[in-house]
Amino acid sequence: MAHAHDRAAFRRARGTIFGIALVAYVLSFFHRTAPAALAGELVRAFAIDATTLGTLAATYFYVYTALQIPVGVLADTMGPRKLLIAGSLVAGVGSLAFALAPTWELAAAGRTLVGIGVATAFIAVLKVTAVWFPPQRFATMNGVTLFAGNVGAVVAGAPLAWLVTVTSWRDVFVGLGVVSLALAVATWRRVRDRPQELGFAAVTALPPATAHRTSWRHALGVVLRNPGTWPGFFVNVGVAGSYLAFAGLWAVPFLVDVHHLSPIDAATHASLLLLGVAFGALAIGWLSDRLGSRVGLMRACTLLYALSWLPWLAHVAWPAWAMLAWCFVMGLLIPGFTLSWTLAKEANRAEHSGMATAVANAGIFLGTGLLQPAVGAVLDRGRAAGNVAQAWDHALWVMAGAAAFGAAAAWLARGKRGA
Repeated sequence: MAHAHDRAAFRRARGTIFGIALVAYVLSFFHRTAPAALAGELVRAFAIDATTLGTLAATYFYVYTALQIPVGVLADTMGPRKLLIAGSLVAGVGSLAFALAPTWELAAAGRTLVGIGVATAFIAVLKVTAVWFPPQRFATMNGVTLFAGNVGAVVAGAPLAWLVTVTSWRDVFVGLGVVSLALAVATWRRVRDRPQELGFAAVTALPPATAHRTSWRHALGVVLRNPGTWPGFFVNVGVAGSYLAFAGLWAVPFLVDVHHLSPIDAATHASLLLLGVAFGALAIGWLSDRLGSRVGLMRACTLLYALSWLPWLAHVAWPAWAMLAWCFVMGLLIPGFTLSWTLAKEANRAEHSGMATAVANAGIFLGTGLLQPAVGAVLDRGRAAGNVAQAWDHALWVMAGAAAFGAAAAWLARGKRGA
């Protein structure tokens, strides 16, 4: 009976710790996709053009990219608890600054602080998963993580577009700032880095933290020199970068300008895309662990995702129901890139999981940070020439080309034991 009681206590503690880290990740996903629903509000509030809007949205991704590897090092040396506390505090302050900013420059500074804060969330979740769950459940739990994150993104779509019709977008971000500060307190009280700190046995055979704390530079060099670390990075640059550039900013303006939807209807379509990603992530994570297959699933999904841009490029005349359905189907195909984290983890030593997954993860935000303003610049040039439809054609080709690049990069990946 005592043994069963210990297992129940362990599951409760693990669930609480994973749940708190997951809330931080959900908030990060809300922040990264909210500008899509708020594009019109932000343009009016700060009197900015498309290029500046893309830059404002992308400031989050620039800092997120720059911090991924340092955060991975800190996750492996300092532990996820301190990372989440510091990140939640900084994100809370940044959200309040963004909400209260009188100019776009100050709003960009606030969004930069948000990016710094939430940059800790995902790597912390991966580290918690690697330490508190058995290895054979890693991809499945990644699917659960991305499912929850995309639920946050769905809330940042049509519900947020509706909410700002009854309250200010600034009030929304004040509320997010308060939630982030409360999360820092919950992390300090309940989260622990390893099961041993609560008197439980270790789940995975990792060396003590002190054994590798002084050699993180060497460990990072080993991870960076490992060819198995990098294919996922390039997959993420193209696949995840194009997905987040579209869903996180440009999908709603595209559907309003080209397909003449209302902002709320356009946000509903973007939300269905994100909902598809959520369910696709659950399915791909489960299938990957069940079948022991990583590379094959990633190649198939990324290829199909790249092809899913063709109807947009071909100007298909959609019935309303078909456009909604296609957004959901397109979303289902996107999460093939999530297997990049598992591949990077499996290609490196277990104690270097934070650094390895951080390198792969950095590609997501590098790709998004490059594509969001690039698309804005293409649109501004086309609008200046008086041809909005052609401008959107060129913008879609930029994102579809990035998706094709990511799908091609998947063929560089090699799985563990042929997986």
